[in-house]
Amino acid sequence: MTAVSTSSEDLEEFRQAVARAIDSHPIVRRNRYTRWFAGGKLGREQLRDFTVQFSVFSHLFIEAQLRKCINAVDLHSYRAGKEILMNELGVVFTPSGTVEGGTFRFTAGHFEWLAQFAAQLGLKWSEIGKRHHGNHSTLAFCDALLEWYGSPDESASAGASYAIEHWAAAGFWKELIAGLRVVKANEMPDLALGFWTWHDALEENHAAHTDDELREAYAKPDFSPERFLGAGTAMLDAVEVFWEGLFGRASGDTLRKRRA
Repeated sequence: MTAVSTSSEDLEEFRQAVARAIDSHPIVRRNRYTRWFAGGKLGREQLRDFTVQFSVFSHLFIEAQLRKCINAVDLHSYRAGKEILMNELGVVFTPSGTVEGGTFRFTAGHFEWLAQFAAQLGLKWSEIGKRHHGNHSTLAFCDALLEWYGSPDESASAGASYAIEHWAAAGFWKELIAGLRVVKANEMPDLALGFWTWHDALEENHAAHTDDELREAYAKPDFSPERFLGAGTAMLDAVEVFWEGLFGRASGDTLRKRRA
């Protein structure tokens, strides 16, 4: 396969295509569930349901990240994937922003941290994080992560990764935190929000590097803009399915309560 032209004009044209397909995707522009959540009007069972489904995604993401490492096409990509995987499992970042030389702590594992939050809602370890707890829309999202984010096709994997990073940096963490702070202020003053605020700060840092990642992906010899955009769009479609599934359940619960 011939190398993709990396002229500034071609790269800018590709950036514009990415903006149309990914930056402007409906779930990036407007997430109905997290906007509703931000108001803090959810009941305890709605919060528990959200936490269970988010825990399934959070735990199964480790599987997708491991597949991304296994399918890495070079050492640089392999190590970049391992950085995320090791941090997920509990190796803390050093001040230089790498897990190289970082300390492992069980409690620093992202899922254990989320499990502590779930416990505050009365959820047991056996009630979170397992595939059989996921509803159809949650599992569709997790399966799409395996297919696209963990793809052996470098262009597709890069597109899915870019889409995930762009979605994560688009503000959904802030909307979740806003809603949780309302719950904390009104009902649960001891509710610890560290899992959510830490991830929000992490994604803000990642957002600063997305353009660099886009340029690096485009410069690869076998890069395919079509596969990048196709996988990125498919990944965001799956993200939308996940959040819309939560929105449907939450709005349905609210409607039933009003009728009762």
